Amino acid sequence: MAKKISVALVIATYNWPEALKLVLESVLQQQVLPDEVIIADDGSDYSTKALIDDFKVNFPVPLKHFWHEDNGFQKTLILNLAIAGTTCDYIVQVDGDIVLHRNFIKDHIRTAERGYYIRGSRVMLSEQRSKQELKSGLFQGVSIFSQGIRNRINMLRIPVLAPFFVKKSKRSDNVSGCNCAFWHDDFVRVNGYNNEIKGWGHEDIELAARFINLGLSQKKIKMMAVCYHLHHPFHDRKRENINYVIYKNTLSQGIWYCPQGYASYQENYT
Repeated sequence: MAKKISVALVIATYNWPEALKLVLESVLQQQVLPDEVIIADDGSDYSTKALIDDFKVNFPVPLKHFWHEDNGFQKTLILNLAIAGTTCDYIVQVDGDIVLHRNFIKDHIRTAERGYYIRGSRVMLSEQRSKQELKSGLFQGVSIFSQGIRNRINMLRIPVLAPFFVKKSKRSDNVSGCNCAFWHDDFVRVNGYNNEIKGWGHEDIELAARFINLGLSQKKIKMMAVCYHLHHPFHDRKRENINYVIYKNTLSQGIWYCPQGYASYQENYT
């Protein structure tokens, strides 16, 4: 892209500082650093704050920690609050259990394109492999031949081939908030994440649906922006069906703006 864009890496976390440590260590290894790193903390205890404070001492870019009280799974609220705390042009979003390839940010900057949001992919680590990495305290890395991984094809980073695997569509139901990216002003236009979605599930695809209804398209990327997902137990999914109904209504009714979203947080920073 001709004009340099400013990039915020947003990391959503909750009470897993051991995993967050690996993620932040992988940020430090980036060939191209984001302009700032923002932790969206859905009510973790003090151990997460202590970890972030330790990293802040020598972190090469601003490291911001946004926290609210633990009142159940409220990922939409904390993401809206955290993103309201940045003025960066572009948002790259991951979860606090996603370890980044050293070219992760570089690749996301390269694939950013007006009129699109980005859908990335991930490599899944087994429970045993994840425990090994967490025990070491520093991600040792894996190869395509390593034991304890799934989605091996997602490990391949071949930038020269990546353009041939880009798929542009009007699809929204295949997005995962653990590796996605979007323009900040597009996020503002749709009023961010929908705070009506509470509990686990579908906040990411509902946002994507409103991007689509606004007129954007999805840009699915492969062979770039590689990341590794640490294994964890399933979250409580008792509201999943309710959240999915909200998504389907958004999609079928062409809704692109949610009344309960980002705007109330944005006002705190203007």
